[in-house]
Amino acid sequence: MTSGRTCSPDLLLSIIIPVYNEEETVQEVVERVLDVPYRKEVIIVDDGSTDRTRQILSGLDAPEIKRVFHEKNCGKGRAIGTGLAHATGDILLIQDADLEYNPAEYPVLLQPIFEGRADVVYGSRFAGSGTHRVLYFWHYMGNRFLTLLSNMFTDLNLTDMETCYKVFTKKALEGITIEEPRFGFEPEITAKIAKKHLRIYEVPVSYYGRTYQEGKKIGWRDGVRAIWVIVKYNLFRF
Repeated sequence: MTSGRTCSPDLLLSIIIPVYNEEETVQEVVERVLDVPYRKEVIIVDDGSTDRTRQILSGLDAPEIKRVFHEKNCGKGRAIGTGLAHATGDILLIQDADLEYNPAEYPVLLQPIFEGRADVVYGSRFAGSGTHRVLYFWHYMGNRFLTLLSNMFTDLNLTDMETCYKVFTKKALEGITIEEPRFGFEPEITAKIAKKHLRIYEVPVSYYGRTYQEGKKIGWRDGVRAIWVIVKYNLFRF
């Protein structure tokens, strides 16, 4: 288990942004990320976009930005794995490219790590008073069910296992390899960090969800896959 020493906010923050066909939002997301007041590197992994996303990314000019391009679409989990492989920071944070999550909330996410209390922090959409767009009932129930099932296997008491906002110290991810290519990354990484007996915290975050017409990509098949991923990585794999 990691020691409880206080961490300096001057540590390098690696922000990993997996991107696939997000021409409408990616530039604004990156600009918001660049505005956060931390030493940082921004690792943008384009996962084989077929719209104007690549051209937009190529036009972004900031010394903090690292761009990696997949030749074909491999899935969010693969893109995050690529981002982690290129990260050099002391703290690693996952950021979606679709404006559903607000980078202005990084201070809330990072505070438990800076204070030396946490090795991993999840930003929960369901744990507090943050602003939430009202959308799909069954999508919400699916998230709650998958979180409950994951908790039953991991013996954690998370409220939002499927959240995008996950923050890790570099040491917390030592020895962990991401295997799931798509959205199975969420239950996979949760199972793997639970087995390491790390100090895991949740903090409330806002959520500005979007509709499928606006570009939301996760579907019911990913939910079915997540059930198998929960069983697989908790019972059969490290």
